Amino acid sequence: MRRRRNTKIVATLGPASNTLPVMKALFEAGVDVFRINMSHTPHDLLARMHADLRALSVEVGRPIGILVDLQGPKIRLGTIPGGVRLLKEDERVRLVLGESSDQENEIPIPHQEIFQAIKQKHALLIDDGKVRLRLLRKADTFADAIVEVGGEIKNRKGVNMPDTLLPMSAMTPKDRSDLDAALALGVDWIALSFVQRPEDVAELKKIVAGRAGVLAKIEKPKALITLDRILELADALMVARGDLGVEMPLERVPGLQKQITRAARRAGKPVVVATQMLESMISSPMPTRAEVSDVATAVYDGADAVMLSAESAAGAYPVAAVETMDRIATAVEADPLYREFIESQRGRPERTTPDAIMAAVHEVTQTIDAKAIVCWTKSGITAMRAARERSVAPIIAPTPSLDTARRLCLVWGTHSVLTEDIRDFDDMVKRASQIARQEGFAQGGERIVITAGVPLGTTGATNMLRVAFASDEH
Repeated sequence: MRRRRNTKIVATLGPASNTLPVMKALFEAGVDVFRINMSHTPHDLLARMHADLRALSVEVGRPIGILVDLQGPKIRLGTIPGGVRLLKEDERVRLVLGESSDQENEIPIPHQEIFQAIKQKHALLIDDGKVRLRLLRKADTFADAIVEVGGEIKNRKGVNMPDTLLPMSAMTPKDRSDLDAALALGVDWIALSFVQRPEDVAELKKIVAGRAGVLAKIEKPKALITLDRILELADALMVARGDLGVEMPLERVPGLQKQITRAARRAGKPVVVATQMLESMISSPMPTRAEVSDVATAVYDGADAVMLSAESAAGAYPVAAVETMDRIATAVEADPLYREFIESQRGRPERTTPDAIMAAVHEVTQTIDAKAIVCWTKSGITAMRAARERSVAPIIAPTPSLDTARRLCLVWGTHSVLTEDIRDFDDMVKRASQIARQEGFAQGGERIVITAGVPLGTTGATNMLRVAFASDEH
């Protein structure tokens, strides 16, 4: 089974979709990678869904990616007197360290880190930004603030601080336990929430030690300051527009989405655009026109993947949501303007042999109208370099590594094929030609472009380009 689009689809599993029959329907509708949100998933359910997805992969004969999304720290209010309180604009309130308070003008926050890091004039947002406070002064265990945007607050509502670099790890004890469970199962990608600095990604990378790809979720303004350094460390990025839209003015999010997408593309790292893409399909069989445009924009920008959250996890129409996303991506990629946009965003190759080879692959493919680019790869690096070029021809990635085949499910335009390792140069060319034909990418006699690293099996040493013909031999 091959996809007729380059953009990949990530779907979140949940109560509406975590059974094997629905997973199969979602895969057939177009899902390439399944996301498991550890905020709502106990370890026994994680193990069951992982087993079901691996069984499904065997049944359909295709690699399927599994992404586990760590919850990250959750900063919340404590217990308010009466459980609810209405804050009025220009009212002065006191934030106090603790789980609760019996004083009407006090708002308890049980997080010492806030009082250590927050500074005068910093903003504090409550309940996804519905209420906004501005700090006036602070001490070790309390802070005085003025209400800039009033509203109702309730017990345990979430707190965001867009101006404050919090002195805390991106991983809680729960995250470390969830991570251990996910790595023991052998998932393909780990998504890290609450990334503030490159060190957060480095911490996770050290623990993962190559057993999975590490995806950094860009959802906090502080992460944007060091985005280039985060990109160097992470294996992929996610534009997490939900929290990003809480901590930054909403009108800035579309521009930031493009900025993050282009930065990831320049670095040759996969980038996923997420949050509220088809939100109305949680309860409606049809999306809004604005949602269709939103998904289309991410595709026009060349994002590797677009993601469904509650639409597939808890919505009434999970399969229809995937089918809709598949149709949008397919239609956009058929638009002549799509190729113009993609080409205009291509960066100059770096002064390395692998990048020069991939730039040449791109040009040769277009010049001779090659039907596919075949990238022999063990680590996935060659295929990811090819994907960065966003060529017209699809990318076939034969690999002897099942882990690599699964991780490449997230990468733009890549069709991974699990195969035995190649013996020599002639074997590589012959089998590339056969695979292109067998997988339905080229007819006998049509041209393909082959690339790999010589000596064969050398990670990251892409240095060879070969034009060949698809073969009818089996």
